[in-house]
Amino acid sequence: MAAMKCVVLGGAGFIGSHLVERLLQAGHAVRVFDLQDRGAAGHLPAGGDIEWVRGSFLDPRDLRAAVEGCDAAFHLAWTTLPKSSIEDPRADVESNVLGTLRLLEAWRRNGAGKIVFVSSGGTVYGVPRSVPITEEHPTHPITSYGITKLAVEKYLELYRVLHGMDYCVLRVANPFGERQRVASGQGAVTAFLHRAHRGEPIEIWGDGRVVRDYLYVGDVADALARALDYRGERRIINIGGGVGRDLNEIADAIERVIGRAIERRHAPGRKFDVPANVLDIRLARAELGWQPATPFEEGLKRTLRGLDRAGVRPASR
Repeated sequence: MAAMKCVVLGGAGFIGSHLVERLLQAGHAVRVFDLQDRGAAGHLPAGGDIEWVRGSFLDPRDLRAAVEGCDAAFHLAWTTLPKSSIEDPRADVESNVLGTLRLLEAWRRNGAGKIVFVSSGGTVYGVPRSVPITEEHPTHPITSYGITKLAVEKYLELYRVLHGMDYCVLRVANPFGERQRVASGQGAVTAFLHRAHRGEPIEIWGDGRVVRDYLYVGDVADALARALDYRGERRIINIGGGVGRDLNEIADAIERVIGRAIERRHAPGRKFDVPANVLDIRLARAELGWQPATPFEEGLKRTLRGLDRAGVRPASR
């Protein structure tokens, strides 16, 4: 496909920064829209056709400036995590759902090229009836985070029906990798690895048997880039590792990677954690030609190197 001008909303963040790199490598021009200024995101590449627009996802004027003149948009701007969404569901709705509606209005007025939205394969389905979970599985989220992600999916379809807006939703499982913000509590894999690298104990919720589907962030960025080129009829596609691992297995794998035992402490289980979530990714293979390319422990090693580059000091041996 010919090179396009793409806006990545949330482009300085964890997944967004990896996507920006992937789009630049493919020859696209990229506009990064984020609250951070460029100086706070030194990991973004200096070369390539990249433009920086600093602004708020909640400000309609900022959103209009962000999308003006772009051919495609990637919506990764989100203000909550599953835990924080439960603590303040009203703020979750006001920032993420209303913010997205402002974005869709700005995008419609811009000419309504393709928009790719990162939804949550880990929360929109709720407690699964069976695993692996296909895209046709019922959606009964038990967190505000999952409810608002699902609401945005529905509004995208509404704008397709009313205004002909082209879109693709990727329901992404549990990504991990370099640049993930451990301070926010985002991502068990990276949080565990960060603490283990520093010689600190890790905290496991419940008995550690909660099963999740984890995949390396570089593979997520590849799936998003492929969604830009996708011209098929499927609007919603699962993106996951296709393999379930519980928290105890994650800790075991981290021990193998860092070469020493780690202290494990158990905390009470969380009410919003479903017992198991593993995505069926056959549709992604068939429609996008995508599948995860990074073995789990290789992803751990890359994440560990990223912690070293970020100045995280390892424990003395």
